[in-house]
Amino acid sequence: MAAEPNSTEPHSYDDDPAFPLHRGGKLEVRSTIPVRDKDDLSLAYTPGVARVCTAIAEHPELAYDYTWTSKVVAVVTDGTAVLGLGDIGPAASMPVMEGKSLLFKEFAGVDSVPIALNCTGVDEIVDTVIRLAPSFGGINLEDISAPRCFEIEDRLRAALDIPVFHDDQHGTAIVALAALKNAARLTGRPLSSLRAVVAGAGASGVAVTRMLLNAGIGDIAVSDSKGLVYQGRDGLNPIKLALAADTNKAGLRGSTEEALRGADVFIGLSGSTVQESSVATMADDAIVFALSNPTPEVHPDVARRHARVVATGRSDFPNQINNVLAFPGIFKGALEVRAHSITEGMKLAAADALAAIVGDDLSADYVIPGPFDERVAPAVTAAVADQARAEGVNRI
Repeated sequence: MAAEPNSTEPHSYDDDPAFPLHRGGKLEVRSTIPVRDKDDLSLAYTPGVARVCTAIAEHPELAYDYTWTSKVVAVVTDGTAVLGLGDIGPAASMPVMEGKSLLFKEFAGVDSVPIALNCTGVDEIVDTVIRLAPSFGGINLEDISAPRCFEIEDRLRAALDIPVFHDDQHGTAIVALAALKNAARLTGRPLSSLRAVVAGAGASGVAVTRMLLNAGIGDIAVSDSKGLVYQGRDGLNPIKLALAADTNKAGLRGSTEEALRGADVFIGLSGSTVQESSVATMADDAIVFALSNPTPEVHPDVARRHARVVATGRSDFPNQINNVLAFPGIFKGALEVRAHSITEGMKLAAADALAAIVGDDLSADYVIPGPFDERVAPAVTAAVADQARAEGVNRI
């Protein structure tokens, strides 16, 4: 009998090539040692395993040497802000979390476990991750909606002595900063001379803004759905109040479009639309990062009529701002030195390492390496590990 129109039977999706690829999931667990005979079994499990357990009970730090915890990351979500899909819940988020784990392994050789939590309360998520943490060497938070994601990360960083990293925030920020450094170099300007406009005050918008401030950008104005964020604006949550205090030195009010007049940089992270006429009002040698996916705030072909450098979040245009350039190497570097945390200095070091890969090949269509550039993960790994040692957050 033919499937009903609304059937959810797997065979009803086979015409879409994505479904056969995902069937059964994209990950599996494999053993790292053989179990060929009773001697192997007695060492891998009882009685040999008891000696290892006893040693770890007496000296807990030995868990890093004699279990997988020093090299495995938990990829944790509650399914409330998945890609461009929004709040689709934990079950529907799993293909994305599996994909994230796949990228960890393929791009940096880092093992990870996708974990989708059936809870959305801040206290519930924090408590659950704290209880899971002894099994892992790091926590990668993923696709958790703002503003809850900020408090969740802050509380977990304070509670745990392993790296906690919200990729939607910091991965985007690191790659955007690396690209902006090269775009500024191409146009002969220091970051300190640039005035930027960031559209979007969610997780990535806040993180990009904070990272640009830490890198020394001249001035930056942030907008949300109600317009520009400024001191004295009514209805700002604590995150936006802090942004208002640290940004928009010019005291601009009004819309994103109004702030773009004379601006050097536009970074779109809002899913909104920016008209060509507004891009045309930007300064000479403008830099436009229209990063919303799948539809950029302004089409790159349109932006190029007025901007010197254009980047998007898409793979079918030059200069893709892709988080995969950052998070695999960042975690690998942190895990290699058994870092207690991932610091701002480590993030800035990762951005510098990414920017340096471009080198003398810099051009308007090449301000950031591509995701399949084999130099990326080793460069980021080394930079993060070195910075961790320099800051003393390493264990080895």
